[in-house]
Amino acid sequence: MDVSSWNAIILIKWLDEKQSISNRLSVSEHVQSVISKCAQSMHALKILRSHGMSSDALKVIYKSVVLTKLLYASPAWLGFATSADKQRLEAFLRRGVRLNLYSALDPSVSQRVQDTDDELFSAVMANSHHVLQHMLPDRTSHPYTLRPRRHDCSLTVKEESRNFVIRLLFKDMY
Repeated sequence: MDVSSWNAIILIKWLDEKQSISNRLSVSEHVQSVISKCAQSMHALKILRSHGMSSDALKVIYKSVVLTKLLYASPAWLGFATSADKQRLEAFLRRGVRLNLYSALDPSVSQRVQDTDDELFSAVMANSHHVLQHMLPDRTSHPYTLRPRRHDCSLTVKEESRNFVIRLLFKDMY
């Protein structure tokens, strides 16, 4: 049987089988799986609350367990998420707000991912031996002074914006 005739979605698993992406470049199944696992952790937090655990301790556990699961390796997969996937993640975070496990003033999922992307990009830019350094374009220097940029890398033709390096190279470019 020819592999190209298979109708089944081929699923790629990586990072200790915690992340998945289909051959249609969709992470919807991954988002659904992560939200399901996080919902189980939230149920455990409800049980801990009913047994008298303090609200502050529950918030710390929520941030360290649930948010970590929710956003694990997000720079790698969020570029493939649809707007519906992103809305599901935000809705799950709002559930934590309703249960008083997360503050409405704390960053949203998109803001947390953006902050993570920025931290990773800064780390790659600052460390010439970083494993992702090869993904950056060559650095340039100009004799003229224009407004400051986030980086000194040459800008190439904008490719697929799902790659976090390309996304951040063009971030805040007016």
